[in-house]
Amino acid sequence: MKSGISNPIIRIIFWSILVLWGVSVIYPLIFTFLDSLKDNGQFFTKMPWSLPDFPLLWSNFTYVWTEFSFGTYFLNSIVVTLGSTLLGLFLAASTAYVLARYPFKGSNGLYLFYISSMMIPFSLALIPLFFLLNKMHLTNSSFGLILVYASTLIAFGIFVLVGFFKTLPKEMEEAASIDGASYFGTFFRVMLPLAQPGLITVGIVNVLNIWNEYIIGTIIVNDPAHYTLPVGMAVMQAQMQYRTEWGPLFAGLLITIVPVLVMYMFFQKQIASGITAGAVK
Repeated sequence: MKSGISNPIIRIIFWSILVLWGVSVIYPLIFTFLDSLKDNGQFFTKMPWSLPDFPLLWSNFTYVWTEFSFGTYFLNSIVVTLGSTLLGLFLAASTAYVLARYPFKGSNGLYLFYISSMMIPFSLALIPLFFLLNKMHLTNSSFGLILVYASTLIAFGIFVLVGFFKTLPKEMEEAASIDGASYFGTFFRVMLPLAQPGLITVGIVNVLNIWNEYIIGTIIVNDPAHYTLPVGMAVMQAQMQYRTEWGPLFAGLLITIVPVLVMYMFFQKQIASGITAGAVK
C-alpha cells in the first residue's frame, strides 16, 4: 500500500505549500535588501517593491555604519550577546546538572521554582531592577546588561537541560570517577561535551532573544557608547526626525538581522537535534 505522500496530487500540494511558505519567509529579506540600495527619491516616485535604480547605493551601509555609530552598536551587541549567553549557559548547565544527577530533598521544588519564573512577565521587574542596578552603579554599562540578560536565560536553560542531562548514561560518570576524576572534572570533561546538542540549542535561542532585545537595553542604558543594535535603530530613526531616510533605515535593519540569520543557517541541524535529544530517553 502506497503512502499518502507518494500520491502525485498530494505531493504537488505538499511542495506548493512549502514553496509558498519559503517565499513568504525569503521575500521580506529580499525586499529589505533591495530597499537598502535606494535613495528617498525612488521611494516617493516608484512602488516600494520595485527594483533599485543604478548605480546601487551601497554607500547607505557606510553612511549608517559611520554617521550613526552602527559600528559601535554592532560591537556592543556582540560583547553583550556573547557574554550573557556564556554566563547564562554556565549557570543553567551547572544548576541543571545538579538537579538532574544529584537529587536532594527539595530539588523538585527548586526546579519548579525556576520553571515557574518563566510565567512571570519580565516587565513587572523592570522598575525595581533599574533601581537595584542604579544603586550598584551597573547602569550605562555593558557588564550590567550582561548580568541582567544572563539572569533571564537561566530558567529556560534549566528547563531544557535538566531533561537532557537525565538522558545521559550514568555509566559515564561512574567510569570517570573510577579514573579519578573529581565532580568538577566529570562535569566539565565528560558531561558538558555529551550535552553539547542541548547547550547549542539553548545557546542559539538565547542569542536570538538577546540580540533582538530592546526594552531592557533602553531602560538600563542611556549612554550612546553602550547602545546595542535594536536601541541604535530606534535612536537613528528618532534622530532623523521629520525627514526619514528610508534607504539607510533598511540598511541598518539588514545589518541587525543578517548575523543571526547566518548563525541559524550554520546551526540549524544542531538546534533540531538538541530539541529532540532531550525528549527521548
